[in-house]
Amino acid sequence: MTSLFSQLGLSQQRVQCLEKLGFAEPTPIQVQAIPILLEGKDIIGQAQTGTGKTAAFSLPILERIDPKSKAVQALILTPTRELALQVSQSIQSFKATPSIHVLPIYGGQSIDRQISQLRRGSQIVVGTPGRVLDLLNRGVLVLDQLFCFVLDEADEMLNMGFIPDVRQILSKVPETRQTAFFSATMPPEIYRLTKQFLKSPVTISIKQTQAAPTRIRQIGYKVPRLGARAAVLQSVLELEDPETAIIFVQTRREAADLTNRLQGAGYSADEYHGDLSQSQRERLLWRFRQKQVRWVVATDIAARGIHVDDLTHVINYDVPDNQESYVHRIGRTGRAGNEGVAITLVHTSERWKLRQIENHVRQEIPIQPTPTRAQIESRRAEHLTNEMRNALMGERLASFLPIISTLGEEFDMRAIAAAALQMAFDSYPAITTQLEEELEAATAGPIKNKNVNRVKSERPQLLGAKR
Repeated sequence: MTSLFSQLGLSQQRVQCLEKLGFAEPTPIQVQAIPILLEGKDIIGQAQTGTGKTAAFSLPILERIDPKSKAVQALILTPTRELALQVSQSIQSFKATPSIHVLPIYGGQSIDRQISQLRRGSQIVVGTPGRVLDLLNRGVLVLDQLFCFVLDEADEMLNMGFIPDVRQILSKVPETRQTAFFSATMPPEIYRLTKQFLKSPVTISIKQTQAAPTRIRQIGYKVPRLGARAAVLQSVLELEDPETAIIFVQTRREAADLTNRLQGAGYSADEYHGDLSQSQRERLLWRFRQKQVRWVVATDIAARGIHVDDLTHVINYDVPDNQESYVHRIGRTGRAGNEGVAITLVHTSERWKLRQIENHVRQEIPIQPTPTRAQIESRRAEHLTNEMRNALMGERLASFLPIISTLGEEFDMRAIAAAALQMAFDSYPAITTQLEEELEAATAGPIKNKNVNRVKSERPQLLGAKR
């Protein structure tokens, strides 16, 4: 198998650019697709997200772009604005020539600004179907010099109902263009589209050697009753204590309701879904990457724009209907050589879907019982012990010693230390009476040791702790 980009027909300038970016060897989809696209042939590329499809189609495009012409020469269609931004940013990093301009166009951003940018000249346009069609109908997006059209995430276009728009766009591009379809799956509607618009395409199908990476620990937690799912999630978050996590839900309403619950309990959480404006999404992503928000509750489609290399956990609020969706979700953790954890909340009625997923990923997913209060408090005590050790080695310790000296005249030193630990323990987000009752109802068993402070809902920055 070809092992170096220089052997795929790319220019030395492009290879040097890739080397600077840390790209040593091409992925299987790149090995097969790049030479074919450089020859100008149509292509159908079937491969999972995360296999390097963006570089597979963008590198050949960049090789063939005429930087002296300001006309649109390549159009890449993506299902979401987040993916449009991601693809355009990747192409920017690959281009190696400042005179090549890449323009992302999508709804939620000023169309007048996009029109102005198009008139100034952009050789590559990356956009979503609605905005691309709008600009085409206005006569602002001119494609008479287009040589390449790429449909990225074709199956997601189908899922989101964009195929009629895609057909309209394809009917407006020159018949002489090269066409490339990339999709994780090939539903009948997408297959019919390829038969209609592609000319003798070369089909490439990349099979993953393992559907789920081994560096991801996959586990499930039992949901005894359907109405207790939110309470079980909260108890799992307490037990697992993710540093960063994406919690996948099915609907925007679920994302909003769950976020409100977590925020109300004092957790660092926010929601990410299609009802947010583009500026709201970008602001949240920045805060998430800066660790200002620990947990993001997101819908599948919106979450395609979330990419965090050091994401520690992915949590499925319920079992996904689609096995590929499960693999796509959990693949967001365990990246860049890190290990990750994928957690799925499972009700008895969903066991059959989990078995299908296990068959697909060729791995058993053990199901743990619903976490108990005793487990949660034990986890908190363990966490507090570690924080105490860190504080004892910290620089701020000396500023508190005068207080200890004063209290030491009245109380035993061990009692003072125990009191400080009690204050820190009680300042965790409270295990509320509501959560106790919900867990008790879910597990049909009594919850003991209820002498916990339930007044404070947010944990202060005590002993260097964060929440």
